Amino acid sequence: MGKRSIVSSDLAIDAKHLTRKFGDKEAVADATFQVGRTEVFGFLGPNGAGKTTTTKMLTTLLPPTSGSASILGFDLRTEGSKIRERIGVVQQQDSFDQGLNVETSMDLYGLLWNVPKKIRRERIEQLIKDFSMEEFRKKSSLDLSIGQRRRLQVAREFMHEMDILFLDEPTVGLDPIVRRDALNFFKQKVRDGLSIFFTTHILEEAEYLCNRIAVINHGRIVAVDTPANLKRKFGTAKAVEFRFLEGASAEFQRLLSTQDEVESVEFDNDSGAYRAKTSKPELVIPEVYGIAEKLGLHVSSVYISETTLEDAFISMIEGPVDKEARAG
Repeated sequence: MGKRSIVSSDLAIDAKHLTRKFGDKEAVADATFQVGRTEVFGFLGPNGAGKTTTTKMLTTLLPPTSGSASILGFDLRTEGSKIRERIGVVQQQDSFDQGLNVETSMDLYGLLWNVPKKIRRERIEQLIKDFSMEEFRKKSSLDLSIGQRRRLQVAREFMHEMDILFLDEPTVGLDPIVRRDALNFFKQKVRDGLSIFFTTHILEEAEYLCNRIAVINHGRIVAVDTPANLKRKFGTAKAVEFRFLEGASAEFQRLLSTQDEVESVEFDNDSGAYRAKTSKPELVIPEVYGIAEKLGLHVSSVYISETTLEDAFISMIEGPVDKEARAG
């Protein structure tokens, strides 16, 4: 539960007091953290928090204003070329040759990394299979959907060998099945020795994939810990989840939302379930049954769900929020 200690020989990234200013504005301030070898390290924060700036510094695209970092033992300021030889980077923006088909784009990328032709062909075949790209392997990149382009962009990075992979929102546009397959692919690569620096807005992904997570807000890191410990420390709210035989009821949702113990009530159209966020589920459950009886509704299921990483994340970023302000 305390800080995890990592000896220097086990470090993929060792950042100390990294700071980046743009004029008078500090985009990143005093960022200090370590990433172990064969670890998936999540880097989470709201838009504008400093995630992209930090990633650009660690990948040698942007020099820090002050502070230091070593990547795989190489100094960030003086050994940038050695670092670039051993990392992979998948950015949010499209970054492949427009107009080439999937196979050619992957082959060209491998060629740029001096991967021998025979190995390139083997990797192309395997990656097309791993990322389910068989149906569009001959398509021009201009004709691909957003999700297909994203698959190509991520898969292409694995054409070359690397020790650290920086992934920035790698599953944007992917359907749930392909997304889970991609996350499992990353897990396998980590078991094979890869380290991953991972940014995402999908908190379920971070919880599923990451060994540890750093949360950054307004340029400052506010917490670094395992997903379980972050939930334990910051996720005080639980939730009561329940369904009615009759389905959704706007009047029920309105009435339950007025109860003092209830922070919010949401209805999930996909699952047909309500989720009432509360720190006192034992008081909310009787209210659910009482309001349902008044409205002639029949509860088909009810249970208490534990704190989610999203609950903890919101607590770290926003802190306590006034109920009336949230409602307005």
